[in-house]
Amino acid sequence: MTTPSMEDYIEQIYLLIEQKGYARVSDIADSLNVHPSSVTKMVQKLDKDAYLIYEKYRGLILTPQGKKMGKKLVERHALLERFLLNLGVDKDQAYKDVEGIEHHLSWDSINAIGNLVTYLENHPDVTTAIINKETK
Repeated sequence: MTTPSMEDYIEQIYLLIEQKGYARVSDIADSLNVHPSSVTKMVQKLDKDAYLIYEKYRGLILTPQGKKMGKKLVERHALLERFLLNLGVDKDQAYKDVEGIEHHLSWDSINAIGNLVTYLENHPDVTTAIINKETK
């Protein structure tokens, strides 16, 4: 079972590898705004839990389990952003709000929100009505 902190690290490592092809401790520390020593401790824990393989001074790679989890976490984040954007929330605010709520929702709730987002995106008139009502 992962903790919210572990999820943040896995998600960020996944994103860095997708964007740059690699993720270094310093890159992870910069992107999460934490000390490199904190990253090293978490990376060692994630290595122990088989989400990644870490070799000191050599870097890290995600295991198949880590890649699967990373992709799922990135998709969850994107889905929740889409949900808030469909409700008329400003993009910057939506990102901040997702950072605050993403770890507090069950996967059942995430799936239900996914169904709603699909509906809203297929019925833009509903989204328009929600946004217009919200701004009045």
